[in-house]
Amino acid sequence: MAEELVHYDVSAGIARITLDSPHNRNALSARLRADLRTHLSTAIADDAVRVIVLDHTGPVFCSGMDLKEAGGASSSAQGVQEFPAILEQIWTSPKPVVARLAGPARAGGVGIVAAADIAIASDSATFAFTEVRIGVVPAVISVTVLPRLLPRAAHELFLTGETFDAPRAVRIGLLNSAVPLTTLDDEVDRYTTMLSLGGPKALAATKDLLRRTPADTMSADFAEMLSLSAGFFAGEEGQEGITAFTQKRKANWVP
Repeated sequence: MAEELVHYDVSAGIARITLDSPHNRNALSARLRADLRTHLSTAIADDAVRVIVLDHTGPVFCSGMDLKEAGGASSSAQGVQEFPAILEQIWTSPKPVVARLAGPARAGGVGIVAAADIAIASDSATFAFTEVRIGVVPAVISVTVLPRLLPRAAHELFLTGETFDAPRAVRIGLLNSAVPLTTLDDEVDRYTTMLSLGGPKALAATKDLLRRTPADTMSADFAEMLSLSAGFFAGEEGQEGITAFTQKRKANWVP
């Protein structure tokens, strides 16, 4: 049996789901996606779990889709189509979800951060929506990211693909808190302790109140964005961008 790429542990009502694929910067490979979905389902179904923490090993929280694995159009489409289910699991979880970042997030990784209820990062962490630079569109993650971001910042960062730091991520609404790495765990514990004080049914109902968007509307949004994203992943420009990335060269549209 292949070693799992996501680990699961429960202690004192806190379920910790840890991405553990540092060799590819915790990229969203097929195996990692499957493990993550399984552990999210387990945590959501367990009445003993009060709060879910999304954690990681290695220096990177999540680098987005595994572009080496997604080199072919069919693999790209499969990865894109599976990812909304993960984001929707996080977004609609009746238990509060806290993202803990000791390092950078890119593309789909930022979508996970945005889907969480609370996001806390080291102040040295960085972020970027790099999709346009490889000829694809940040369509699927837009469903969770755009409700978080200030509109002007969203336009700038989605269109340029520019890297931005954790303090700016706090200012534009992506993060709740950015702290020195030495105090990151204390800050996560502070939030999980507060969240654990809430009644489980009250927290679930409050999450419904905050989300407002009906599940069928979110599903419709994901379906529309899937079509847009899959078209670019499988299209000529997206395939050239992915190939250029894996070959460590400039795409053919870069002057």
